[in-house]
Amino acid sequence: LKSSNENMLIPVVGNLQEFASAESCRAAIQTEGIIQDLVTNLSRNNDELQMYCANAIFKCAEDEKTRELVLKHSGLQPLVSLLSRTENKQLLAAATGAIWKCSISPKNVEKFQEYDTAATLVGLLSDQPEDVLVNAVGALGEFAKIPANKVTIRKCGGIKYLINLLTETNKELLVNVTKAVGACATDRNNMAIIDECDGVRLVWSLLKNPCPQVQSSAALALCPCIEHAKDAGEKVRSVVGGLELIVNLLKSPNKEVHASICATIVNISEDTENLALLTDQGVVPLLAKLTNTTDNRLRQALAEAIRHCCAYGSNRSFGDAGAVGHLVGYLRSKDQAVRRSTVMALHRLSADANNCVIMRREGAVKPLIKAIGSDDEELQEAAAGCIRNIRLMVKAYMEAK
Repeated sequence: LKSSNENMLIPVVGNLQEFASAESCRAAIQTEGIIQDLVTNLSRNNDELQMYCANAIFKCAEDEKTRELVLKHSGLQPLVSLLSRTENKQLLAAATGAIWKCSISPKNVEKFQEYDTAATLVGLLSDQPEDVLVNAVGALGEFAKIPANKVTIRKCGGIKYLINLLTETNKELLVNVTKAVGACATDRNNMAIIDECDGVRLVWSLLKNPCPQVQSSAALALCPCIEHAKDAGEKVRSVVGGLELIVNLLKSPNKEVHASICATIVNISEDTENLALLTDQGVVPLLAKLTNTTDNRLRQALAEAIRHCCAYGSNRSFGDAGAVGHLVGYLRSKDQAVRRSTVMALHRLSADANNCVIMRREGAVKPLIKAIGSDDEELQEAAAGCIRNIRLMVKAYMEAK
C-alpha cells in the first residue's frame, strides 16, 4: 500500500475494497493503519485507484472510528475534489458514497462546509445514475442536520430537486430522500417550498410503498413537515385517506414502522379535530395492542402517542384495552427516555379512576416516587401528579367503603 507502483496498488486496493464488505475485515483495515494509506492514494492521478480507495472508505466509514481517522489524515478534501469528475460515474458513486458515510459524524460535516460540499452535492441531484443519487442525497440528509446547510441547500435549489426525487422507485433512494426532506423541513423557508411543490402529499403517498423502510422513513419525515407547515391541521385533513392510512400502518408487522407512525400520531394529534378523526379510525385499541413489547424505541414512541391521544374525549380508556399494565412495566426499563415518556403518559392516564386502580395493582407507586427525585422538573411534576391521582382514588374508595 505504500508502494509507488500503481500497477500493483490497483489490484491490492481493489481486493481491500472487496474485503471491506465483511465486518471483520473492516475492523482489521482500521486497526492496521490502512485508512491512512487509502487517503494517501486518493490523491494519485489514477481513476481506477481513486475509485477503489473511495469505495473502501465508503464501506468502512459506517464505523465512527474510521470516520475520525479519515478526518485525522485529511481525507475529506480529496474526496470532495473527486466530485468534479462527473464523466466517470463509478468514481463519482464511490466518492459520493464515502462522503455520505463520513458525514454521519458532525465534525466531518463542519469540515465539509469549508469546501462548499453541500452546493456541489445539490448539483449532482439530476441526470445522474441511481447509485450516485442515493449517495448524494444520503449525504445531504446528514448535512441538513446543521441549520446553515439547510439554508445552503435551499439557496442552491436543492429542495425542488429533492421533491422531484420523491416520485422515484428505488427504495434506498426513497429512504434517503425522505430523510433529507424531513431534515430540511425544520426550516420554515424550506417548508414553504416543500408546500409549494406539493411535497407533503408526495411524502404521505410513500406510506403506501410496500417497503417497510420507506414507510418508516416517510412517517418520520412527515413529523417536521406537519409541525412546521402553515395551517398544519387543515393540511393533514386535506390528504384524502391520509389519517386512515396512518392508523392502518399500526397493523404492520414491522416495529420500526410502528415507532415511526407513533411519532407521526404525536404531531397529528396536536390538532384536536385530527385527533378526533384518529380516534374514530380506532387508534386507541391499536396503540394498546402494541404495548406488549420489549423494544425500547417502540416503547418510548408508544408512550408519547398514548399521552397525546389522552387529550381527547374518552381516550383515557387505555386501561380497558390492557395498555396501562404494560406501561407500568416500562417504568422498570433501563432506558431513561422510555421511563420519562412513560411517566408523562401515566400522568395523563391517571385522570381516569380505573387506570389508577390498575397502576396501583401493578406496582407503579414505588417507581413513580423514585421519579419524583429526578432533576427533570417536568418529570417530577408528572410523577407527583400521578401519585396524587392514585392516592385520591384510594381515598375515595376507602370513604365509599
